[in-house]
Amino acid sequence: MKTSYIVIGVILFVLLLGGCGGCSSYNGMVKLNQTTQEKWGAVQSAYQRRADLIPNLVATVKGVANFEKSTLVDVTNARARATSIQVDPTKLTPEKIQEFQAAQGQLTSALSRLLVASERYPDLKATENFSTLQAQLEGTENRINVARDDFNRAVSDYNTKIQSFPGNILAGMTGFKEKGYFQADAASQNAPKVSF
Repeated sequence: MKTSYIVIGVILFVLLLGGCGGCSSYNGMVKLNQTTQEKWGAVQSAYQRRADLIPNLVATVKGVANFEKSTLVDVTNARARATSIQVDPTKLTPEKIQEFQAAQGQLTSALSRLLVASERYPDLKATENFSTLQAQLEGTENRINVARDDFNRAVSDYNTKIQSFPGNILAGMTGFKEKGYFQADAASQNAPKVSF
């Protein structure tokens, strides 16, 4: 009789210990999931800052006579496309991240063309508003890069947790799914050509 109590006690202790470990693992996954959502919010905030600066930049550039209208239209259209893509932070799948990144990449490309075209307009370059907006835009691009890096680190921690044993078993049972990363644009693989 005493041995059966000891066996039952040991079994209950092991179950209790496993339950506590499972709760700890689950809570860790929840925390990492929340961190990825927070970092995604920072990414969206940085991109929103850029989107908010663009109308001021376009308005300043429009003030210069004979500036390439197609460039301004491209920037405006790319901004509209980029701001129309909304990704739910609870569904950060690789496909959704790529869709968001593609729209932002088009905006980055349009802005680059605008800034390159502005080099041909000394009156525009001498405008204090343009210089200030250009500096703010450069700072915002740096913020975007930092936010993307922070997001990728948070996703790495989260994905590692849900793919590692025994967390992968618990993750599968509780619906935690792998999240996507920001990746370099395919065009960034080629070095830019500079000619003087």
